Amino acid sequence: MKTKLLNVGRLPGPLESRLAQSYELLTWPANPEAAQALLADHAASITGLVSSAASGVSNDLIDRLPHVRVISNFGVGLDKIDVAYAKARGIAVGYTPDVLNDCVADTAFGLMLDIGRGLSAADRFVRDQKWTHTTFPLGFKVSGAKLGIVGMGRIGRTIAKRATGFDMEIRYHARNPVTDVTWAHVPSLLELAKWSDFLIVITAGGAETKHLINADVLSALGPQGFLINVARGSVVDEIALMEALEKKTIAGAGLDVFANEPHVPERLMHLENIVMLPHIASATQQTRQAMADRVFDNLTSFFKAGCLISAA
Repeated sequence: MKTKLLNVGRLPGPLESRLAQSYELLTWPANPEAAQALLADHAASITGLVSSAASGVSNDLIDRLPHVRVISNFGVGLDKIDVAYAKARGIAVGYTPDVLNDCVADTAFGLMLDIGRGLSAADRFVRDQKWTHTTFPLGFKVSGAKLGIVGMGRIGRTIAKRATGFDMEIRYHARNPVTDVTWAHVPSLLELAKWSDFLIVITAGGAETKHLINADVLSALGPQGFLINVARGSVVDEIALMEALEKKTIAGAGLDVFANEPHVPERLMHLENIVMLPHIASATQQTRQAMADRVFDNLTSFFKAGCLISAA
């Protein structure tokens, strides 16, 4: 008999097909009555869960699956999985770090170049045929600018390495200094924001970092400063950000993530000093394939050897 898995996330179709070939794959239904029926028939025999960063796994579901031994998560975001709770239940949690570092860093730089130089706005300027009778506003030079990074994990380091090629001065804020990097650690987030031309947010999501970027941080960033968020929407106070953009108390923002995805506040739609993406930082064919492979390989390693390739 095949090992029984329950899929509770939004996974790429090819990954679901691959899982279905190697496991007995059940999919969590949207209908509550169907979900209850699935649990009644299969709860005692499900030994693994697959999910995504967007969907997560609730503690309630974990409690209703007494023999689950592993969760394999598609993504690096774990703020919708209570990892400590899972581990206390003896459940291993796997995820997909490293394979998406380059693409997320590339997206952060794309947003920084776009909002700093006004690339998307310039494209609209040409399409709207404004070039024939007016001049496009001057942008902000990215090369040589001061870059503050909030978070110095795997992706933060990759962003910093990219920035060296632009001759940027780099400083970072994290809970504790990182011992094996040469960039300057700034203990105060407000001081880092005040110093920065561009402030890139790439810290973990969850309760501990909710609204870490608040009105005070935005005020410190100031009318010449730009905010880039490729972390989680919850890290930025969206109301404070909208007010800062509307009043132009910051120069602009580039966002790949939002607080209530896929719903984006209407107030942001008509602002020219923001660039918005639909959470696509890791969305390349190569990276999504690598993420899918890691989800599958984490499960294979766990069920064959009792360990994960990438454990949370």
